[in-house]
Amino acid sequence: MVKEKYGQAALRVNRGGSACCGATAASGLSCDPITSNLYDSSQAGQVPEEAMLASLGCGNPTALAKLNAGEVVLDLGSGGGVDVLLSARRVGPTGKVYGLDMTDEMLALANQNKQKAGVENVEFLKGEIEHIPLPDSSVDVIISNCVINLSADKDRVLREAFRVLKPGGRFAVSDVVTRGDIRPEIRQSVLLWVGCVAGALGDDEYRSKLSAAGFEQIEIEPTRIYRAEDAREFLSAADVDVDAISPQVDGKFMSAFVRAVKPAGKSNPCCGPTCCN
Repeated sequence: MVKEKYGQAALRVNRGGSACCGATAASGLSCDPITSNLYDSSQAGQVPEEAMLASLGCGNPTALAKLNAGEVVLDLGSGGGVDVLLSARRVGPTGKVYGLDMTDEMLALANQNKQKAGVENVEFLKGEIEHIPLPDSSVDVIISNCVINLSADKDRVLREAFRVLKPGGRFAVSDVVTRGDIRPEIRQSVLLWVGCVAGALGDDEYRSKLSAAGFEQIEIEPTRIYRAEDAREFLSAADVDVDAISPQVDGKFMSAFVRAVKPAGKSNPCCGPTCCN
């Protein structure tokens, strides 16, 4: 389902539209208030317009993550490549940025954008974020933009992220997160609006899963908090009484910047005489 949705989004960009899959797709470049105004004009000027149009993120990890010259960065679910291309400029010619995506149409669009941007220190890889095609301890920073919430096996994603990070490496992603108790039917309706196809973790559950994968220094910082009114058009079309659910929605759905660190000097977990992934 995710592959189909994002493949269609890439094709819409190639036809001159935007990637937005929400109810407001026809109203502009993105779906307010989730994917709009995430990048400032200086960032937008650094990448091809098609990369910006293809963005279906919920944050701006490249603005929030600390990236240093010469570092190796991996973007999980890189889409049209906007965060990869922005990161490539920050790590400079001595650094490297990988973009990982499972959707052929998005990979084709990303490689077109790479050529237009004229960057050399970028490589787009085909694969799933649950099975990262990179060696152990090979990456300094992992970024991602509203993609981990789409995975059906988030524990595996976080274990894989931990595996490929170098000791002392940083996990710095934007993602959709929930907070507090929410009735299941309301949670489902709102998450479908927030992410087109979504399965966001609660903030405490996110912390727990990161810790179980081996991460430390875990922080979750809200960057945008969504209100029921923001989703009125979408939810009303789904026969949801927006006024009735507002008290159960407001302040409980958000975009957040999720940070964690792989402990320095800590090797990847081993399950016996021969280590397994």
